[in-house]
Amino acid sequence: MEEAVVLYPSPPIGHLIAMVELGKLLLTHRPSLSLHILIATPPYQAESTAPYITAVSSTVPSIVFHKLPKVTLPPSSTVTHHESLTFEILRLNNPNVLEALLSISKDFQVRAFIMDFFCTVALHVASDLNIPPYFFYTSGVASLSSFLYLPTLHNTTTKSFKELNVLLHIPGVPPVPSADMPKPVLDRNDQVYDIFLNNSTYLPKAAGIIINSFESLEARALEAIRRGLCVPDGPTPPLYCIGPLIADVDRRSGVDAGDGVPDCLTWLDQQPSKSVVFLCFGSLGLFSAQQLKEIAVGLERSGQRFLWVVRNPPSENLSVAIKEQAEPDLEALLPVGFLDRTKDRGKVVKSWAPQVAVLNHDSIGGFVTHCGWNSVLESVCAGVPMVAWPLYAEQRFNRVLLVQEMKIALPMVESETGLVDSSEVEKRVRELMESEKGKLVRERTIAAKHAAMAALGEGGSSRAALAKLFESWKKE
Repeated sequence: MEEAVVLYPSPPIGHLIAMVELGKLLLTHRPSLSLHILIATPPYQAESTAPYITAVSSTVPSIVFHKLPKVTLPPSSTVTHHESLTFEILRLNNPNVLEALLSISKDFQVRAFIMDFFCTVALHVASDLNIPPYFFYTSGVASLSSFLYLPTLHNTTTKSFKELNVLLHIPGVPPVPSADMPKPVLDRNDQVYDIFLNNSTYLPKAAGIIINSFESLEARALEAIRRGLCVPDGPTPPLYCIGPLIADVDRRSGVDAGDGVPDCLTWLDQQPSKSVVFLCFGSLGLFSAQQLKEIAVGLERSGQRFLWVVRNPPSENLSVAIKEQAEPDLEALLPVGFLDRTKDRGKVVKSWAPQVAVLNHDSIGGFVTHCGWNSVLESVCAGVPMVAWPLYAEQRFNRVLLVQEMKIALPMVESETGLVDSSEVEKRVRELMESEKGKLVRERTIAAKHAAMAALGEGGSSRAALAKLFESWKKE
């Protein structure tokens, strides 16, 4: 019987893209493998992944998509977070996941069921069918350390992390300010905290954890997990660092970004080598009107060349916030005359830029980023040093790693109100591009780039980890 692997991402397109990239990687090792991806349909932007799925289906016929029936949220359901909405959809999808696995198992020998961290609720569905369950952890090894260690931290206090005001000591990780823990776990009275805590107890029950990172980038955290320090009261599953996985796609639609040359790349062609700071903050990285003005003033005063992706300020209405945004009115959002005064050395782009292509352009000398893990890896692989400006999810935690452990970023420091003022923007951009400190960060980032290439190359650690993953399936 033909062998298959079933992949199960959570609904947002970034998670789907990561799973497809993992699937492509598996196929490079074993082209005969049949890959099946389960698609849970969210109640918002339900068709947003359709163009991407169509594009993948036409170019990689070995990947088969199974669209699960749409689930209906109960009328009483009150959604306060993106995360809680996602978890509820995935919980209600378990019967559909069971049906899909049973159907696929009729024609294939399913070697593994690989789900992302949000899909923990489906672990027992695979286990009950004797299909080995694996997790694909799309953030870094150190972030994984914090989630594996979360039950231990939970049992040491009755306070929320946001109230503690202490340094947390997590194995393999620099001391982390309690307020810099991942946003969903800051308030232990929040329903999402309970879900993440529960998920963290399920992670060790997997047959293995696949991570989008590479060994030399996070060696200390990797050693701590493998020594069992993060799960002190039970076994730790095998870890497989198979990254960096980088997808060069348009994250708005998931379509390959290679078609046509965006205006910003043409502009970059005219700039000196390593002279431009790129500011881009992910699909959910939205700033208030006041913060946008502070960034503009800081960039203007810095005197540096810049390419800045600007999006509209956030809506307070969640249902509006997760829909596609309208194009921003730059004249209204930015200081009067800013665009005209900076037109010779800066370019402001509305809503989106092809991030991977931009980061790999010779003119880019620095990256002001929200510290999302995909963006971190893209910057590392391009050899571009960062200014770390976290906004949500586990990004404040990532800033600690990038600045203190890896030393490939400078920190953007917020005021007590959360606002970053123009003088801080000016200071950090100049420091990255002009100072000796910035030069050292650049040198370490370029070294990390070479290490990433080595990990993926012949005899590299990520290649070896992928081979071990396939070996583990033979033993099941």
